[in-house]
Amino acid sequence: MNYDTLLVFVMASAALAISPGPDNIFVLTQSISNGVKSGLATVAGLVSGCLVHTTLLAFGISEIIKRSDSLFFGIKLFGAAYLIYLAIMVYRSGSAISLDQKVNPAKGLSKLFWKGFTMNVLNPKVTIFFLAFFPGFLFSNELSTVTQFYVLGLLFMLSAFVVFSTIAFLAGSISSYLLKYPNTGIYLKWLQIVVFIGIAIYLFLSDK
Repeated sequence: MNYDTLLVFVMASAALAISPGPDNIFVLTQSISNGVKSGLATVAGLVSGCLVHTTLLAFGISEIIKRSDSLFFGIKLFGAAYLIYLAIMVYRSGSAISLDQKVNPAKGLSKLFWKGFTMNVLNPKVTIFFLAFFPGFLFSNELSTVTQFYVLGLLFMLSAFVVFSTIAFLAGSISSYLLKYPNTGIYLKWLQIVVFIGIAIYLFLSDK
C-alpha cells in the first residue's frame, strides 16, 4: 500500500476544496445569511452526494482498469487533459468572489441538506471530475479497485467536510476578510490553477 499516494491525494483534495467554487461559495453564503447550522446542513448534503459519484466510478471503471492497460492509459490522458482544460477555464474566468447574501432565504435544515445533495448528485461535472481525478491515485496492489475507489471517495469526502465545515464556522470572518482584501480572489484563482496543473502532471506520470 502506497501511503505517499494517499497523502498526495488528501492534500490535493483539500486544496481543491479551499479553492473558490460553487460549492464552498454556497456554503459560505448560506452560513452568512442563515447561520452556522444552515451552512453545516448544506455541507452534509454536498459531501453525501460524493458517495453517489464514487459508486458510479467504482463499479463503472474498475473492470476497465483491471482488464486493459491501454484503456487505463487513455483514462489517464483524459484525466490530465480535462484538468488542464479546467485550469484554462479558471485562468479565463474572473477573480472576484461574489457574496450575494440576498439570494439565500432561510430554509429548513433538511431542505438545505437535500438541496446540497441534489446540487452535487445532479452535476455531471462532478462525475467527470471524479473520473479524471481518482484513477491516477490507486494506491495498492492487494486491495480491489472498487475498494480503493471507495477509500479515495471517503478521503475526498472527509477533506471536503473539514474544509467546508471550517468555512461554515468562520463565515463571518472570511466574508469580512474578502470584502477588506478583494485581491484575495486573485491568489485563490492561481492556487486553483496550480493545483489543477499539478494534479494533471501527477496523473500523467502515475503508474497503474
